[in-house]
Amino acid sequence: MQISKYLVASNQSLQWGLTVSTVGYEEIAPGDPYPTRGHADGYYFDVEKGRELNEYQLLYITEGEGVFHSTHQREVHIKEGDLFLLFPGEWHSYHPLPGQGWKSYWIGFRGKNMDDRVAAGFLSVNKPIYHVGFSGEIVRLYKSAYDTAIAEEAYSQQLLAGIVNHLIGMMYSLERNIELNKNKGHVDMVNRARLRIREALESPLTIQEIAEELGVSYSNFRKLFKEYTGLSPATYQQDLKLQRAKELLSTTDMSIKEIAYQLNFDSPDYFSAKFKIKTGRKPSEMRSAK
Repeated sequence: MQISKYLVASNQSLQWGLTVSTVGYEEIAPGDPYPTRGHADGYYFDVEKGRELNEYQLLYITEGEGVFHSTHQREVHIKEGDLFLLFPGEWHSYHPLPGQGWKSYWIGFRGKNMDDRVAAGFLSVNKPIYHVGFSGEIVRLYKSAYDTAIAEEAYSQQLLAGIVNHLIGMMYSLERNIELNKNKGHVDMVNRARLRIREALESPLTIQEIAEELGVSYSNFRKLFKEYTGLSPATYQQDLKLQRAKELLSTTDMSIKEIAYQLNFDSPDYFSAKFKIKTGRKPSEMRSAK
């Protein structure tokens, strides 16, 4: 069984940064032929020959098992709870195991939003498979995308773009958190460190001292902290101090010099330079706008 909808996008929708071209769902019973018929031109493919698309597609297996391989990914087993991402211009092939079949959702899309994420290294042809497990929220998003495509109301492309962005964000976040949470000790350590940094914003406590308190080397602490948060502990601390500085500038009559030293910046000039880099304004400009 297959249900699908193919869409077109206006030039105005293309300027939104992401447009959706297809969304659907299929059930392949054990022993059923694959791929199913009924795909639009350019989508049907021979499993042995594979294919290349001119768009991205994100597929989610909710039941069953199969195999996937592409130019950059050797043949790999995929199963329930796996998402796999197809890239434009990247040869690929996939199919359910004959004795298993599968149930899967898909959505196809293109646009600068996705191209920028690939260029920035968030997504890569070298890592097309994401192991996230079964998620009712992901299924709900696919169903919402299908319902939106069927209704095809005005500006539905903008709504569909939001759904795709939500799916990509969930895929990326879920898998990273699953991997990070495999070592609960590391997660607990980073959470304790974040709390300690917040509590000590107006003290001279250093990141090196926090690492010592936690009983770990600074280099290892920095690596784990950045892996979990995406920021080095020093950057995390400085950004929180600058947020606190904005609060003090807006709610108190403390001088810029007093704020700089209360938050343990090396000097008022150094504080002002970092503040402008972060906010685009000097502390004095923010104070004058109070």
